[in-house]
Amino acid sequence: MTIEHIIQALDARIINIEDPNREISTGYCGDFLSNVISKAPENSVWFTVMNNQNVAAVQTLADIALTVICEGVEPDEMLAKRVKERGLNMIVTDLSVYEAVKKV
Repeated sequence: MTIEHIIQALDARIINIEDPNREISTGYCGDFLSNVISKAPENSVWFTVMNNQNVAAVQTLADIALTVICEGVEPDEMLAKRVKERGLNMIVTDLSVYEAVKKV
């Protein structure tokens, strides 16, 4: 599944997309950042409600292909800036984590 397919499936708002055709191989759900760093597989989609600049650092460290911020939570100003600076893929959905994962 590509990032573009996930955007469509979740009717998501784009924060930044650098590579809409990047393939997603698996997913990870969680908000405890040290767990995400150590357990999220490369090329995964990460479902979270976290919205601060640490999310960009974690996404980079774990080589996460796409971060989906759920429950309509918007990224704070610094996170949106970092995502664009680093060329990271991030979207927002109004769905809960559970509902978002089901749709993907």
